[in-house]
Amino acid sequence: MKERYQLAKTRILELPAEVKGDYRAFLISISNLFKTIFEVNETDSPTLQQYKEWNESLYADLSGDAYRSSFANPAYSVACFGEKTGPYISWYAARARDAVTAAYEKDEEEIVLCMELFLQAVTVLEEEEEPERFLKEIMYYYIHDYAERQMEKKIRGMLCFSPEGIYDIVMNSDFSDICYLYRYGEYITDNEITMAEYLQAMPEETLAAMARTYTQGYCKGFEAAGIDLSKKKTVQIRYHIGFEPMVRQAVLQFKEMGLQTVFTRTTNTKAVGVVSTAPNKQYLYDHRYDDALCLNRAIVRERLKMAEKVFEKYKEEASVYAGPAVIEVFGETLFSPETKKENPAYTKEQETMSVEYTRDFSLIQNRYIPQEQYSFTIIAYPIPEIGEDFKEIFEATVEVNTLDVKEYEKIHQALIDALDEGEYVQVTGKGNNRTDMRIRLHEKSDAAHQTNFENCLADVNIPVGEVFTSPVLSGTEGLLHVTQVYLNELRYENLEITFDDGMIESYTCTNYENEEDNKKYIKENVLHNRDTLPLGEFAIGTNTKAYRMGRKFGIEAKLPILIAEKTGPHFAVGDTCYSMSEDVVLHNPDGKEIVAKENECSALRHTDIAKAYFNCHTDITIPYDELGDIVVFTKSGKSITLIKQGKFVLSGTEQLNEALAE
Repeated sequence: MKERYQLAKTRILELPAEVKGDYRAFLISISNLFKTIFEVNETDSPTLQQYKEWNESLYADLSGDAYRSSFANPAYSVACFGEKTGPYISWYAARARDAVTAAYEKDEEEIVLCMELFLQAVTVLEEEEEPERFLKEIMYYYIHDYAERQMEKKIRGMLCFSPEGIYDIVMNSDFSDICYLYRYGEYITDNEITMAEYLQAMPEETLAAMARTYTQGYCKGFEAAGIDLSKKKTVQIRYHIGFEPMVRQAVLQFKEMGLQTVFTRTTNTKAVGVVSTAPNKQYLYDHRYDDALCLNRAIVRERLKMAEKVFEKYKEEASVYAGPAVIEVFGETLFSPETKKENPAYTKEQETMSVEYTRDFSLIQNRYIPQEQYSFTIIAYPIPEIGEDFKEIFEATVEVNTLDVKEYEKIHQALIDALDEGEYVQVTGKGNNRTDMRIRLHEKSDAAHQTNFENCLADVNIPVGEVFTSPVLSGTEGLLHVTQVYLNELRYENLEITFDDGMIESYTCTNYENEEDNKKYIKENVLHNRDTLPLGEFAIGTNTKAYRMGRKFGIEAKLPILIAEKTGPHFAVGDTCYSMSEDVVLHNPDGKEIVAKENECSALRHTDIAKAYFNCHTDITIPYDELGDIVVFTKSGKSITLIKQGKFVLSGTEQLNEALAE
């Protein structure tokens, strides 16, 4: 491997003096990227200045306006090299970046694979007049030949504890020296630096208390689901770089529970795991369907084959995996993606293949890590980019995350008692909001001991503040409309979704002038390339203090769905909240069993599991100021009003209006 490294390195460093022709600028730009990667890989104990220079150099072409003339930008590559070759050039530019974090981890094998891939492209571009066929062929065999390696890296990183890498950064760094932030190899900005300094200045007991809210929520999730946590050995922590002082406390607390912590790397174009501020969200958006350039049935089969092989290899580790514990962040500059015709896009057949792969991978994973045998927790905090009120917002968020659970338990019980009388619920908007939804509820065989709604009390889902159910699809219908909403960090203007028998019948928004672009935007990012999805959840958010926080600081649009879903009724399209764990017996604090855990789609798991699940769940919230009424209708014709013109009117819930009044 060292010999291959030196040979490839020598060849790449020679390129600027040798290459000529149309592709010269592209080849030199990637050669220069590798030059910095070599410095990172071969330098021991770099100084802070070196770290900063590398950080600037490695991400320069993705940042700000520089991205417009970056070869990693599909639009720019197509403008330079045409519609046939341009998309492949952009793909190779993006793949070269996989060597960046590998260099910080001293993973020479990964660096070598990236270098050799690039050098194969160099040969083609130098020798072929129409290189696109050869570039695609090289790409295809690279993906095919290293499918097992990439799959093992992904699954091992999720399941297996290692005292090196990220764990070493978290547990052994001197947090007073910000050098440790650069050791990840991720893009480091004022967000990460300011957050790290802010948390470093906190007393250890404050950090421990913040972590305890999160780790105890994790434990409560296991208790609520009746899962024996003592049989588990690993927990996966996902967090934003800069939160290490709090994460260290969480690691120690999980260790007291008998759990070792594993950390997962983010990938070049997918921010899952340990992440930092993206150098350019448009870059991530542009490359989200890169596999469209070569995706076919053979690749799908190979990936699934490798997934099964690797899970079988790590089946012992999978059996003791407890699940993820996630620290989300919010406050980054709001992002509205530019739609580019040059971006890779799935054909209809590839859409089907992608959906099937996601489904089948999930089924394989569930075989080795059954969802009814693990849990999770999620909590969210603001980052400095949110504005000059960052510290105040952070303190307010801590308050929202630690509200009195017992107080909310009583309020939720009043709502649930009323809802459990109903046959269906009617939700309407007010003002410019045209929502008019009818949600049909499950029939209970034993009303004295059963309930349709879960009393959500800040366990797996922090903060406290919702009651939710899985509606019956048949008879659930109407229009869901939100004037503005952010879903998975993407903005939607006047999002409208029409349901018939609980399934999405039509959808639109006003983001783009062209109606076709609006529908495509929703299909790709909400329906995840499916033709329809069921309404998997109906909930009533009760955290009016979170709503007040959003209004006070003008950050409603920046609140993560974790908090935003608690600031009004919300509807989730996709799977139910109990996906693949419908048979787990759950009870509310009052002792009643929750029986509304599935719908007509998930019930298909008994006959055709491939049709039962969609592997997505997107919450869409109507804020209180756009909310009209929520009324429960019983079989006898009686109506019970829970909320009238955005205010709680049901007896036992009126105190929620105090925060709304403020």
